[in-house]
Amino acid sequence: MNIKAPIAKKKPIKLEKHGDIRIDDYYWMNDREDQEVIDYLNSENAYYEKMTAHTKKFQEKLFQEMKSRIKEDDSSVPYKYNGYWYITKYKVGQEYPIYSRRRESMDAENEIVFDCNELAKGHDYFNLKGISVSPDNSMACFGVDTVSRREYDIQIKNLRTGQVYPDKIEKTTGNSVWGNDGKTLFYSKKDPVTLRSNKIYRHTLGTPSKQDVLVHHEEDETFNTFVYKTKSRKFIVIGSVSTLTSEYQILNADTPEKDFKIFSPREIGVEYSIAHYDGNFYILTNKDNATNFKLMKTSEDKTTSDNWGEFIKHRKHVLLEDVEIFKDYYVLSERENGLNKLRITKWDGRYSYNLPFESETYVAGTSVNVDFDTKELRYYYNEMGAPYAIIDFNMETRTQTILKEQEVLGGTFKKENYRTERLWTIARDGVKVPISLVYHKDTKLDGTSPLFQYAYGSYGSTIDPYFSSIRLSLLDRGFVFAIAHVRGGEYLGRPWYEDGKLLRKKNTFTDFIDCSKFLIEKKYTSPEHLYASGGSAGGLLMGAIINMVPELYKGIIAAVPFVDVVTTMLDETIPLTTGEYDEWGNPDDRTYYDYMKSYSPYDNVTARDYPNMYVSTGLHDSQVQYWEPAKWVAKLREHKTDNNLLFLDTNMDAGHGGASGRFEALRETVKEYTFILDLEGKIPVK
Repeated sequence: MNIKAPIAKKKPIKLEKHGDIRIDDYYWMNDREDQEVIDYLNSENAYYEKMTAHTKKFQEKLFQEMKSRIKEDDSSVPYKYNGYWYITKYKVGQEYPIYSRRRESMDAENEIVFDCNELAKGHDYFNLKGISVSPDNSMACFGVDTVSRREYDIQIKNLRTGQVYPDKIEKTTGNSVWGNDGKTLFYSKKDPVTLRSNKIYRHTLGTPSKQDVLVHHEEDETFNTFVYKTKSRKFIVIGSVSTLTSEYQILNADTPEKDFKIFSPREIGVEYSIAHYDGNFYILTNKDNATNFKLMKTSEDKTTSDNWGEFIKHRKHVLLEDVEIFKDYYVLSERENGLNKLRITKWDGRYSYNLPFESETYVAGTSVNVDFDTKELRYYYNEMGAPYAIIDFNMETRTQTILKEQEVLGGTFKKENYRTERLWTIARDGVKVPISLVYHKDTKLDGTSPLFQYAYGSYGSTIDPYFSSIRLSLLDRGFVFAIAHVRGGEYLGRPWYEDGKLLRKKNTFTDFIDCSKFLIEKKYTSPEHLYASGGSAGGLLMGAIINMVPELYKGIIAAVPFVDVVTTMLDETIPLTTGEYDEWGNPDDRTYYDYMKSYSPYDNVTARDYPNMYVSTGLHDSQVQYWEPAKWVAKLREHKTDNNLLFLDTNMDAGHGGASGRFEALRETVKEYTFILDLEGKIPVK
């Protein structure tokens, strides 16, 4: 195929820090308003389209196959809040949800709150979030983003008349909360340059937004701020958090015009979150070196940390992730040896027990539990080879009702056809690393089968062994799917995260590589059939491993990859950078600068063979700017010594999350799957 790949212009610029000089030939791509940049991105897109033209019919077939498994006329399980049952529904052929409610009974008249399909008309991208209904149920605030930079305009809808008031509060996070007077609204705004959520405002209905009162300005650039109401509905809470530190302010929701009070002043390295119940606050915190967190308690009148008393002690091998509070019970979300646990305890201490789960490749957690006075705990459960269920569990009688089971349409799915495993490998430093696997029972485990290995490994974000109906398109074609639970996530507790960040970040990369080698050794696959995938910080992982052991992988999928680590972390004007110092380090410190540079994918591209690669990004991405993958691909094209495929696919309309419609988003997965299926020779040639 005689199709020439785009060659980006080189415009060298010298970047100097700590006496170290880096030459960046592609720094000029850092301007989305520059027509030359747009032309380059379009040329890469055109190259990708020409090189994959032979797969277009298959892509459409694969899209229809994935779509056919999804129930188009789907509805959420209704939940009750403040006298109304709320439902989210999708209709056949429609991309966006319809939010509705019924008063007191599910037999009552259905009221449409928002039909996002109507609201999305005329927009290439549409996202509605942050629906907040007033205490008297008459109005709803909501945020809308039509660009995909996660900047939302907040508006108010009169639910009785259907009128959407014309006033807009611009450049917010989209979330808002009502005071108990039903006239006062609190919301958070973003810095227009960095997109950091840094200010909380108070808005009074009937007044222009320019008169809104600033109630909190978070001036520390490493912190973000947000606002919410406690489940008890008594307090409005302002939170300020960085990666390692948190602080809260509280205000009685009955007196929204008064000043907020600091709950407990921030202490560097101390994280906490708060829940309110019966005159007391319950504090989930790592205070006093409680690495895996503990639960503490204090009176609502004495909230500073010197008044906190221990309620649930710290446990070395159990990560305490959350607490859900009800009138008669509290429920702890825990993680032990990587597995989710839900522990139910009656407030009077008469009994405490765990919900029983048996599989080792399952995901379980609390679902929507907004009702305070109930004995029903709503939770979700799924296994890697079986769809999710939404379940109501009666905490008193210990009986449960399955409210909804995910339907996998098409008639071909049978969960008994799939095998799941959890394996453990020994990393190069002696640490045991878990891997979750799923595959079709007919797949050969003799080293000849293709394997798709996925991981994230940053920010303490845990990738649980979840079920995916979309993934069946790989499993049914003979793929093994593996999740590598590498350090940098919290699968094995908070120390697992701490051991994969800052100056130990390379553990994330070497864990992934060691998992790959183990899977090859155990004959689950071979280098000729091994594919790796990761997005965002997981894309950094992809960039790092191909610089370290490119020969280990047949193909790489890097979605919106964070690959120009040093340059980005040195630029405080780039959205989210300053809040990342606790994760990656501050390169103003020479120690962190040198360490980042030693693994930054862009800085370590050399003349060598690289695997086949599909790289995707979004022009309006606010999380990882489009120019990072664009520069990376340009530099790879310049240096790589192989004839393997290298694609840059830029969505010119979307941002970090990709397309907004539920089915249009599938097309992005279709591109990824088609890329590796084509490399495996599994696309029919006609």
